[in-house]
Amino acid sequence: MLEIEDRPSDSPYVARVWRGRSSGVERMRSVATSHWELVGWTHRGRVRVGVRGPETAASLADVPDDSESFGISFAHGTSMPHLPVTRLVDGQVDSPCATPRSFVLRGAEWALPDFDSAEQFVARLVREGVLVRDPLVAEAVSGEVTGVGARSVQRRVVAATGLTRSTIRQIERARRAALLLRAEAAPVDVVHRLGYHDQPHLSRSLVRFLGRTATHLRRGDTAEPLSLLYKTDA
Repeated sequence: MLEIEDRPSDSPYVARVWRGRSSGVERMRSVATSHWELVGWTHRGRVRVGVRGPETAASLADVPDDSESFGISFAHGTSMPHLPVTRLVDGQVDSPCATPRSFVLRGAEWALPDFDSAEQFVARLVREGVLVRDPLVAEAVSGEVTGVGARSVQRRVVAATGLTRSTIRQIERARRAALLLRAEAAPVDVVHRLGYHDQPHLSRSLVRFLGRTATHLRRGDTAEPLSLLYKTDA
């Protein structure tokens, strides 16, 4: 079983905070995500902490039995200048040293945050200049920006997220489609509601970004559970 709990955040730097626990699961399907994350894992007393970049396609990931994990998913526009997101896409950089109490980031030791203290930790990163935010990026991803050239907007979005606006929107649309299908919406209704060209277009998007077909999502297959899916205001 893979149990995942998540919550939104009132910090403009954070999209979501989550934690998970595994038992009797060997692998999970890691779905595409347009956000980068700070993630921690604990397994048999060993702690790992890393910065994981956006994922542009679904993939299989091993899940150690009886392990615990925690993550801070950062909002679009949030970045670490010393660790450009463009270098993290479909990849990860681990902390060189992590213990149950602390880890190393940008050459300094930081107290390990948890599910309830994520915002305080992020606020400290901001004060120390480790974390910065470009508010135009979040605006550009969710809608249109006036007064700024399209090429300039695209450059800023890619610099802060590692992805183009088109890729971000495709990933987020596939996630919304998965939630609708899990709620037993008919594929043809999802096509019309989310603006896919037709059912084959929906199918290709689901397989690419979630590694599942519409049938599998409606059936709720649990052999390879999906990583975090959550409802958004979009």
